[in-house]
Amino acid sequence: MSFIRFSDLCSSGRVKGQRVFIRADLNVPQDDAGHITEDTRIRASIPAIQMALDAGAAVMVTSHLGRPTEGAFKPEDSLQPVAARLGELMDRPVRLVANWVDGDFSVAPGEVVLLENCRLNVGEKKNSPELAKKLGALCDIFVHDAFGTSHRAEGTTYGIAETAPIACAGPLLAAEMDAIAAALLAPKRPLVAIVAGSKVSTKLTILKSLANNVDQLIVGGGIANTFMLAAGLKIGKSLAEADLVNEAKAVIEAMKARGAEVPIPTDVVTAKAFSADAVATVKKATEVDDDDLILDIGPETAQQLAAQLMKAGTIVWNGPVGVFEFAAFENGTKVIAEAIAKSSAFSIAGGGDTLAAIAKYGIESEVDYISTGGGAFLEMLEGKVLPAVEILQQRCQGKQAE
Repeated sequence: MSFIRFSDLCSSGRVKGQRVFIRADLNVPQDDAGHITEDTRIRASIPAIQMALDAGAAVMVTSHLGRPTEGAFKPEDSLQPVAARLGELMDRPVRLVANWVDGDFSVAPGEVVLLENCRLNVGEKKNSPELAKKLGALCDIFVHDAFGTSHRAEGTTYGIAETAPIACAGPLLAAEMDAIAAALLAPKRPLVAIVAGSKVSTKLTILKSLANNVDQLIVGGGIANTFMLAAGLKIGKSLAEADLVNEAKAVIEAMKARGAEVPIPTDVVTAKAFSADAVATVKKATEVDDDDLILDIGPETAQQLAAQLMKAGTIVWNGPVGVFEFAAFENGTKVIAEAIAKSSAFSIAGGGDTLAAIAKYGIESEVDYISTGGGAFLEMLEGKVLPAVEILQQRCQGKQAE
């Protein structure tokens, strides 16, 4: 994937004295009083901001926060708490600018300002041409550094990239694209993908796309239950989508035709009720009772999958394979997490529950790349071209960098 890197512009001296507009992802969780409860996204955005400041730029940063109504400001939609926290973390004042679209504000080289919630601007979500033109006129260089928004063609993710004199990828976005390219475009084989979750329907396009590329497709959670049905096994009253059994069979057959496979669990952990204190029973996959709930893969299956992960060249992980939040049903996810950590394979992981599992088992430093992109990460796994990445590629092929 070819795109201009902001780091290259900085190192070549082309940023000094320029007005730099950074689209960051500062959409942090807040409590009812408006206090930030978790600031990972703010911390992750600082390297791009600091890079611009060190290069001598006048820096503007914006982000969305929550789901505001365009043109209707409410105090809870304000980025003021984010500006305060960003200032604390960077040990410098960060001024918040409201009503900024027409450029009625100043920002000097060596200064950083935070532009109020971009989704308050009329035309942002639908990427209106009028707004895009105004956004592009605000800056000399546009830096997209919010991978989690790159599957949306909005004013501050797409429109400004069309109209700004130069459009490039910030360090966070560039790292995401490099990692995904390494995992999916030119992977070291065998390529193993773990796709888990409650429903096949939400991951069907991902499963179909991966079935054409991966050497092994490990399914977990409710998705695995549907695949067990497709393999002719009984799953009791477990979560599954019986109407998608034929789709699951098609994925299995597509893999088989390529000499690849979808491993079906040989044992499972069951309970009679979905609760943290339910009694867990390990059973062969052929012995599930009508009133059983399958809440995890069994230890035998977990060890088999772990052995296969240890032989992988590349691992893509999206989703825990069982109800890992409950101690009695966490073994499968824990064994797989530990195998990924020990494997010499290049590993990339993404998705909210996956990140929670990585944190629970303390393997952050052992996973080569952890994507915070959510929906954008899933769309990349589906083989989709993300609009905000596509426009950066198009601009790279044009005359902007000459």
